[in-house]
Amino acid sequence: MLTLAYPWLLLLAGLPLLLQWRRPVGQSVDAPVLPVGHWLSELPGVSRRGSATPIWKKVLLFVIWLLLVVAIARPQHVGEHVQLPVSGRDLMLLVDISPSMDEQDMIIQGRSINRLQAVKVVLDDFVTRRKGDRLGLILFGTQPYVQVPLTFDLETVRTLMRESGLGMAGRATAIGDAVGLAIKRLRDRPQDQRVVILLTDGANTAGEITPDKATEIAEAAGVRLYTIGIGAESMVQRGFLGSRRVNPSRDLDEALLTRMAEQTGGRYFRARSLPELEMIYESINQLEPIEVEGKFYRPVTELFAWPAGMAALLWLALLMLRPFRHLVISRQQTEGEEARD
Repeated sequence: MLTLAYPWLLLLAGLPLLLQWRRPVGQSVDAPVLPVGHWLSELPGVSRRGSATPIWKKVLLFVIWLLLVVAIARPQHVGEHVQLPVSGRDLMLLVDISPSMDEQDMIIQGRSINRLQAVKVVLDDFVTRRKGDRLGLILFGTQPYVQVPLTFDLETVRTLMRESGLGMAGRATAIGDAVGLAIKRLRDRPQDQRVVILLTDGANTAGEITPDKATEIAEAAGVRLYTIGIGAESMVQRGFLGSRRVNPSRDLDEALLTRMAEQTGGRYFRARSLPELEMIYESINQLEPIEVEGKFYRPVTELFAWPAGMAALLWLALLMLRPFRHLVISRQQTEGEEARD
């Protein structure tokens, strides 16, 4: 829908006509008349032969004035109502990318993939469904780092999660430091909106803050921790001496992850396969629902540049025509003088 921000400014459109109508009638003063192009012809009170403003020029000047009036009235295109997704949750995703996540004990469509690849598949769908939530992404190994700060740009979160690689943050696992960094990023948010989802396949083996200390800080800051332990409990390992069954998750500290979640009001989940991991994130999606408040806005596109630009182009065209008009008038005057001689 087209509209004007200041429609009352359109009253200025009739200003030139009002000034023309108010001009005194019957008051004339004889003024010297000089040929067009004379060095005195531009002075005030000096008439020029053939200087009467033609009707087309008056019309063009009036059109330019109208375009400028429309421009300052700010024409706008107002779009249809668009719903603003607003949520009451800020979710910080903590993902372990230590080399142990390279264990290929996850199955998708009949083929084996490593744990990080499985996490990427599940998180991609989870992030897509968090419409309206602010998400952040912290990757950790020996040290944690913020890959994506809290943002509504879910596509960026998905892209940078897909581009994460094993060992980028070191070869150890600093669970306590990762939780501490997440708390730091969430401390300015309302207490009922601070949620951390931690995924790891091991135990804390590095860092300056112990997981228990980080959990105490999270509890004091009102941050809920949802912890996920990923990795199969049994898999067949083939070697030169034959096959043997091993537990690829023997290093997973489930007691620690359970304690961290329960102490902060969250939950601990165990993901032994890709379907279980999908169900876990679905459960978290239900525990931390999207809360849309139903706010709306109408996108506005400013259009004042179009009439203003047209007015400028017409004015430039008028200036370019002026020398040619003076040349024609001078030629007509010269021909008239020669005819009289």
